Amino acid sequence: FAGETVREGAMTKRIMPDIISEPRIFSLTPQDTVMTATQMMADKHIGAILVLDGEKLVGIFTERDIAVKVVAGRKSITDTRLADVMTPNPDSIRPDEYVFRALELMQAGGFRHLPIVGDEGVIGLISIRDVYGAVREDLEEALLEREAFISGTGYGGVD
Repeated sequence: FAGETVREGAMTKRIMPDIISEPRIFSLTPQDTVMTATQMMADKHIGAILVLDGEKLVGIFTERDIAVKVVAGRKSITDTRLADVMTPNPDSIRPDEYVFRALELMQAGGFRHLPIVGDEGVIGLISIRDVYGAVREDLEEALLEREAFISGTGYGGVD
């Protein structure tokens, strides 16, 4: 945060283990088809698939790619390979980064999914929904603390 002081809460929570405690990797290869990816996304109720070449992250395939590159591009879902419609070389975040950093990257890049990559390789994926959950939790806690302070029921006040 470049020297900023941030109060405890969502903005100081780390991607792992604070937000993503048990990462799951849903991935395919660049040679897999859009049909395979969309079926996996529907079956797993997810909005993005990581595209790996062996252990290396080479792309991400998202709901937006389906809409813009496949449907609007009038491509065949059975014949089109992920390599042709994925977002190549996506931005990623380290597991020890703060949630606020994920939010900054998502906002700057205009995307809703961010791969988590550590020294050992791809670890998982964080979504804007995960970030929203952490921030919402923090805001609710802050409001309760402020209400307790104002009403004099907390922080040394009369209970």
